[in-house]
Amino acid sequence: MKVPPLSERPVTEEEEQDFLTPTSSRKKRALAAKRAALRPWAMGIGLTVLVAVAAVGAYTLGASIGSWNDRPSTAATPTVHPAPMPSASSEAAMSGGYAIGPDGVLVRPAEFAADTYTKPELPETAKENTERGAELAAEHYVASLSYAWNTGDTQTLASLSAENVPFADGYINAINSLYSNGWAYGNSAAITSIVEVEPVTAEMGAPPNTIGVLFHVTTTNGTSCQGQRIVVSDNEYTVSFALFMTWQGDRWLVTDGNIPHGNDK
Repeated sequence: MKVPPLSERPVTEEEEQDFLTPTSSRKKRALAAKRAALRPWAMGIGLTVLVAVAAVGAYTLGASIGSWNDRPSTAATPTVHPAPMPSASSEAAMSGGYAIGPDGVLVRPAEFAADTYTKPELPETAKENTERGAELAAEHYVASLSYAWNTGDTQTLASLSAENVPFADGYINAINSLYSNGWAYGNSAAITSIVEVEPVTAEMGAPPNTIGVLFHVTTTNGTSCQGQRIVVSDNEYTVSFALFMTWQGDRWLVTDGNIPHGNDK
């Protein structure tokens, strides 16, 4: 999935004010804001995973992100199409326009097959031990996450995070669970702006050599199937997405993450 050009300008009124604030004042405010936004990660990761695993079993990336939202008027509302029991026939059993496979799972449309999606490539700059490298590695993680939802291939996604990271493991487990009895396509997650890229100190619970990356992501759930149940959610909405990127060995790895609650649009 290609990521559109990023805007370094603020995208909200509050961020615009910060953008116009003198550097010395802005750094103090940024540090305070970052601590408020990122410090709860250590306590909130367990909740993140529980929500992701529960909500994403039949949803894609957008649905798991949407599970954090309290926006009944604007949140994406999936359309559920339960399938009736097939009747005996010499023809292939059908349900809601989908053929029922021999394993009892609806057959994925060929035009949206997993091999129609291109695996994201890690930019060369993302391999550098710099803040820009951390930023691009974080963007690559988001693209790979969307790719995993659309294909069921979690191998690359797993290689982009450190071991025993609940935030990352929760997504991997949820994707594997979905594809054990279904599939998904049409998920998209496009980074629209970079809000902040800044080193994270040990007092915030981060490993050494960690960079915090906070950006806005516009996401669409797409279509997912579990067994003979189809969920369609094509609404588009934007959330904030934060990652701790840590330089380990010779590469950047995700060591923590969060979707700050209440920052969706």
